[in-house]
Amino acid sequence: MKRFSWLAILFAFVLVVAACGDDDSADTTAAGGETAATTGDTVDLTQGGDLTFHMVTHSDDGVFWSVVKKGAEDAAAALGVNLVWSPSSNDPSKQVSDIEAAIAAGSDGIGVSLANPEAVAPAAQAAVEAGIPVVTLNSGIGQYQSIGAITHVGQTEVDAGKGAGDRFNTLGATKVLCAQQEQGNVGLEERCQGASETFSGEVVAQFVGPDANPEEQINTIAAALQADPDINAVFGVGPNVAVRAVDACDQAGRDCFIGGVDISEDVIANIESGNIDFTIDQQQYLQGYLPMVFLYLNQTNLNTAGGGQPVFTGPGFVTTDNVDEVKALVAAGTR
Repeated sequence: MKRFSWLAILFAFVLVVAACGDDDSADTTAAGGETAATTGDTVDLTQGGDLTFHMVTHSDDGVFWSVVKKGAEDAAAALGVNLVWSPSSNDPSKQVSDIEAAIAAGSDGIGVSLANPEAVAPAAQAAVEAGIPVVTLNSGIGQYQSIGAITHVGQTEVDAGKGAGDRFNTLGATKVLCAQQEQGNVGLEERCQGASETFSGEVVAQFVGPDANPEEQINTIAAALQADPDINAVFGVGPNVAVRAVDACDQAGRDCFIGGVDISEDVIANIESGNIDFTIDQQQYLQGYLPMVFLYLNQTNLNTAGGGQPVFTGPGFVTTDNVDEVKALVAAGTR
């Protein structure tokens, strides 16, 4: 064993000497920290090191988008490329200006969400027309083909809502309040639409206030419950609003079935305790990671993904049956 250790040390020393003695080679460092010689016959291990990709989304810094961002950052580090993360906190005008800035900067690829397609899609299409590959993520499954994007990474929101409607049927709900945390977000509207298509009772869609104002959400949901005694279920179409529905039902003195969309530590804790019956898992880490991979492969190998169809990351469901398996991943920031 000692002989092999000394041979390994000797081999490493020879490599270091050889590298230091090559005065004609130049090293380049990629975003991930890897270096490779750029002259001679040496294989360049940092092929993507000079690539810069922009992720321009309607994101905030909340529990959902922080995981998307981590996915994009992890992919950038693994690929050795540069990432520019541009959140807009649901401000379409900022998202448009960020896309225009990425075009002006000569971006090598743009990942973009189309929560407000009417406002943002023209800017994304302008990027495609400028020769910049685009991948839509999270929102935009109905528009990515028309703007010329490579593919879309996410879930079909209507199908996610349909799955929720089926689960409320199984639980025994009779009337569902579909609580929305953003106005004008087509994805949230489609989740409510899907639930109404499969739920055997009535689904009432209502904007209950933004995530940034938890008290407004709690009070608005509680008021809706008090105004309509027939409502016995709340479908919170985001992770925060589902958690706040728990407090709202307590405030209204009602025993509610509660479903959510997406995952957070609070959602997991409430599923464990039985306060939330299920949440839809769209694996948002993949919505950050995969667009970076697809853009990289398109630039370096002219690959396209999806075959003209979206790349689905959901919907899946987290319930008491599998919550223990997911819990540790949520704590690690990847689910």
